[in-house]
Amino acid sequence: MAGGKQSPRQKMINLMYLVFLAMMAMNMGKEVLSAFGLMNEKLADANQRATEKNAAAYANLATKAAEQAKQYGEAKEKTDELKVKANELYSYLEDLKGKMTADIEDKKDYELMDKSAFLDSYFFESGTISPNGKEFVSKIDEFRKSALDILGETDLGTVVESRFDTNPVKNREGLQLNWLNYNYEGFPLIASLTKLTQIQADVKATESDALSALLQGEMESAVSMTNYDAMVVFDKNAYYPGEKLSGKIVLGKNDPNLTAEKVVINGEDWPDDKIKAGQVILDGPAGSVGDREIKGSFFFKENDSLVEIPIKGGYSVIPRPNEAVISADKMNAVYRGLSNPMTISMPGVPSNKVSASAAGLRRVKGDSYMMTPGSGSEVTIRVTGTLPDGKKVSSNKKFRIKDIPPAVGAVRGEYGTVSMPKASAGNVSIGALLPDFLFDLKLNVTSFKVKVPGQPAVPVTGNRINARAKAAIAKARRDDVVNIFDIQATVSGSGAKVKKVVGVGIKISN
Repeated sequence: MAGGKQSPRQKMINLMYLVFLAMMAMNMGKEVLSAFGLMNEKLADANQRATEKNAAAYANLATKAAEQAKQYGEAKEKTDELKVKANELYSYLEDLKGKMTADIEDKKDYELMDKSAFLDSYFFESGTISPNGKEFVSKIDEFRKSALDILGETDLGTVVESRFDTNPVKNREGLQLNWLNYNYEGFPLIASLTKLTQIQADVKATESDALSALLQGEMESAVSMTNYDAMVVFDKNAYYPGEKLSGKIVLGKNDPNLTAEKVVINGEDWPDDKIKAGQVILDGPAGSVGDREIKGSFFFKENDSLVEIPIKGGYSVIPRPNEAVISADKMNAVYRGLSNPMTISMPGVPSNKVSASAAGLRRVKGDSYMMTPGSGSEVTIRVTGTLPDGKKVSSNKKFRIKDIPPAVGAVRGEYGTVSMPKASAGNVSIGALLPDFLFDLKLNVTSFKVKVPGQPAVPVTGNRINARAKAAIAKARRDDVVNIFDIQATVSGSGAKVKKVVGVGIKISN
């Protein structure tokens, strides 16, 4: 009825319509108002019962999720998210209802709730929707969108879309009206109050429907044979040529009361005496060296049909080991003065049956070793393994021994030439770095020399500029480069000395 420039005739029609609505409100029977009030009470009672019922369902689902997280965890996450959104909208509506009846002493005197003034001014202003009205519609839209995102494309999603639809509505004359105007403008207070309680009922119904649908879906999935997985389990992962293959195929639940109607493996029907207690017993020769595939199907009778569960697995037949596998965890060489982590193993042989020896080598745990090489340019690691049949095999491997690479001097973590004011240059500490080195080492600078252009070099002990060096730097001029050289450094924790440290320059900026 508002918006845009109106002709005198349209203004008269609008005025007559308002008068008509006023006459309707004045003449509305008190019994009708009371009927709305009683309906509101019944809806409120039903909402309370729904809240209690939903709380029990949430608790039941939480228990199931705690016991079987994989089966019910996703359903619980979805319903928990929906619960938060539902509580937000429900509480908002309850607060709005409180505002609507705040000035009414007797909340059950429904015959006094015949005016539309509160929502007409709360939801609308100057012929348009007010900020409060926009917030009201937005709250409903947000809940609808959130619920649809949580539930996905399901039958329940269609129901939710309908329950919380705020699209424009056609009236009896076929004219399209804003949803808020159509439902809440000009209605008696008790009628609007009842509508809000109905929206709360729809919220509770949506929660209940979601709990039922998600829980029922998981329960049906749990009891269906199509939810089982077939697993191939061998007594060990690899076999030597000529060894006897031993293992079994079991279902995920491993139910001793579950027996398949038939089992087909690699195109052959498996004998009945090897199908028992939910398992298929495998035995026979392992075959020649290479990868072997096992595929087929379990067939279980469910109702009047057979349910097929695929079997897919495999194993490897490997040659008997005659050479150890030795690898450095971080490099293809070992560094003098450092603890170099290494993994030493032998295929098919457990770590407690493998022994390794070399100068500076010690076992840490299992197949993990630590190598701390000393002098020389190479180290040979000798490995011996005891096979399951008692036979021993040995292998040797050489590693190069390298010194720690040259480090670079650093000021404030920067290397090369670093620019700074003269005052700062006299107070810095000198460090050393190993950029891109495989080990994360901390280097301690023990001494260095400072050379200012035109001044003699000043030796410094430790890692900080001393008084003599500071005095020399004070004589430097702008753009002079103070050279820090002959840097001596050691590795923190080991005492190993870094053979060479490249110097660093400080360019005076003032």
